[in-house]
Amino acid sequence: MTRANASCATVRADTILGVARSLTHPLYQRFESLEPAFRTVIPGIVALFIVLLAAGAAMQTTAMREDALLDAAGEIDLVSALLARDLDNGTRTGAVPSTVLAALASRHLAAQGRIVHVSSEDGHLIASEPVIGQTQRTLVDFLGQTQPLTVFGDRAGVMRITLPGGMEVFAAVRNLAAPLGQVAVMQPVSRVLSTWQQRRGGLALLFALAGVALTAITAGFVLQSQRARAADEDCDCVRERIDTALNRGHCGLWDWDLARGRIYWSDSMYAMLGYDRTGQYMSFGEVSGFIHRDDVDLYAFADAISRGEATHLDQEFRVRDSAGNWIWLKARAELVTDRRTRSQHLVGIVVDISEQRRMAERTATADSRLRDAVEAISEAFVLWDADNRLVLCNAKYQQLHQLTADMAQGGATHDQIMQLSAQPNIDRKSMRALHSIDGASSYEARLSDGRWLQINGRRTKDGGSVSVGTDITKLKQQEERLTQSEHQLLMHVTDLKASRQKLEAQAQQLADMAERYLEQKAAAESANRAKSEFLANMSHELRTPLNAIIGFSEIMENGMFGPLGEKYTDYVRDIRSSGGYLLGIIDDILNMSRIESGKLHLEKSDIALTLVIDEAVRKSQDEIDRKRLALTVEGTRGAHLEADPHALYQIIGNLLDNAVKFTPDDGQIAIRVRQVPGALNIFVEDTGIGIPRDKIERIGRPFEQVEGDLTRSYKGSGLGLAIARSLTELHGGSLRLRSAIGAGTIVMVHLPLESASRITAKAA
Repeated sequence: MTRANASCATVRADTILGVARSLTHPLYQRFESLEPAFRTVIPGIVALFIVLLAAGAAMQTTAMREDALLDAAGEIDLVSALLARDLDNGTRTGAVPSTVLAALASRHLAAQGRIVHVSSEDGHLIASEPVIGQTQRTLVDFLGQTQPLTVFGDRAGVMRITLPGGMEVFAAVRNLAAPLGQVAVMQPVSRVLSTWQQRRGGLALLFALAGVALTAITAGFVLQSQRARAADEDCDCVRERIDTALNRGHCGLWDWDLARGRIYWSDSMYAMLGYDRTGQYMSFGEVSGFIHRDDVDLYAFADAISRGEATHLDQEFRVRDSAGNWIWLKARAELVTDRRTRSQHLVGIVVDISEQRRMAERTATADSRLRDAVEAISEAFVLWDADNRLVLCNAKYQQLHQLTADMAQGGATHDQIMQLSAQPNIDRKSMRALHSIDGASSYEARLSDGRWLQINGRRTKDGGSVSVGTDITKLKQQEERLTQSEHQLLMHVTDLKASRQKLEAQAQQLADMAERYLEQKAAAESANRAKSEFLANMSHELRTPLNAIIGFSEIMENGMFGPLGEKYTDYVRDIRSSGGYLLGIIDDILNMSRIESGKLHLEKSDIALTLVIDEAVRKSQDEIDRKRLALTVEGTRGAHLEADPHALYQIIGNLLDNAVKFTPDDGQIAIRVRQVPGALNIFVEDTGIGIPRDKIERIGRPFEQVEGDLTRSYKGSGLGLAIARSLTELHGGSLRLRSAIGAGTIVMVHLPLESASRITAKAA
């Protein structure tokens, strides 16, 4: 019977799950355990109740009036406290006082004829129930100037006062939190007693009918208990199935009360999102805050329902769970009207479709990758389904058949594609099948424009087909070229056999020539060594008599053993000069032979470059003065470097001698020193006769001179520049030459600085 009574729970419940919540209430479960005893005891209790009802009728009537007054005062006190609490809560949550009053009007105000006024801190009314519109009156104007309620507030309690209009009412005033002032709750005494008067008139009739009613109820109770037993079994079965379906199906139930703006979620909905239930309902704003703003706008949907533009909801959207992740849900709801309150509810089910969405995204990604891969294929590709409808094709296939993008959309039949496309002309005579195995076929076809296609087709597992057309024109052309090359190769083989015999004869000749070359090379190297040894020996043999000639000529020139005639003195001077010149040539030949034989070893030390330059200049100063040459020395003259002093003096001296020798009278000679990172550059410049371009490469070799043997006007052995280049290279440097006929010559000596810490640059 209790389960049968649960069918009336819709009167109390405002959602579709009100019945289920009533059945799971602890008081209901306790009552259910006592139900068998109630079925036996209730008939006896009904009989006893009728007797007691008659006895208490008299006392009830007399006490009813006082109770009505006391109850009214108590209810006024409770309602005022309730209103004060809700208004304070509304102030904290930002709710408008009129909204709070409207929410409580149907339950606590309108039915009892109660009047509520809410004032601000300055006493002016800001909200009333029933609504009286805008007014500038204060709360004191409504209650009267002599009443103490507005002064004492909560301490005054409930008082019976007379309003300025003459109406007698029960009234209570409560103080409110800022910015509100006070709330006053009033109920007319006549309205309080009207209920008592109605009850008194109907009490007699009630008592008369009570006996009949209780008797009928007792009979109905017996019948209802039998029906309730069957209803209990059906309700348990349905409830278990619903709970199982919701939990196992990742579903949740929604009941959106559009009028009150609140939404009920089932327990499975909370479990699906990972939230804990904190109340029976959720506000419209709370639910809207969970939903992704880009997916659905509940405010706009509620507005559409209010205008009659929507009657159901079928949409997918994202909801944030307790972990902050977005879960995809699909909601399907229908707009229903409550038969009792005529209020509209949006009732439906919500299903978790996150996995389906992820599967759809992965499928879309896979399709996109497949299409990209098919487009990347260099061959024409087409896929047909089991009904011979187009599924997919790439741009190569569209170009081959001249299909537009609209025509290449999936779903078109093979016949439609063939009718709308421009078919390539195929030379049927040149078609030849390659193989056909297990539903796969392959053949080659020659198009009318000369291209060749290899078309491979295969049946798919679902009954469709896939075809790939490969352009093998280049392969065919290569095949023809290979055939031609094969014929040419045979001809070349014949030629190669004849050439091989010639090559063998030539190889023998080359071997003989190589052997003679090695012999001649060995002879040349032996001759070169003999030349160096001969020059060294000759130089040594010539130096001894030359030293004697030079020594005796100096003694004779100085008149050590008596004066000579003027003519003999000139002869002696020429003898000494010629001997010195010949000795210099012999020294150069000896140095060159030592360099070529690798017997010259440098003895490096830290030397000042300016001393070497000054010594070289001093050696050539007489000739410079004789030819009236202008000599300039520039640059970092205070530089030091690691070098062989004698070799460095010989390098600069030889270059300066050449500059003086080949520069005409009144010419110019310059020695410039430039320090660069890790090295020193020494430039020797002159305004001499210059060197022809075709002889620059030869200058610097031993015994090479600018002038020919028959036209020589300048004496010298041709070893000075060769020795300077060789000594520079022994220092790890290089010698470069730049010259122009009639303009002069510039020689640069590049010497590396072996230790930067040993270089000191001073002002010139």
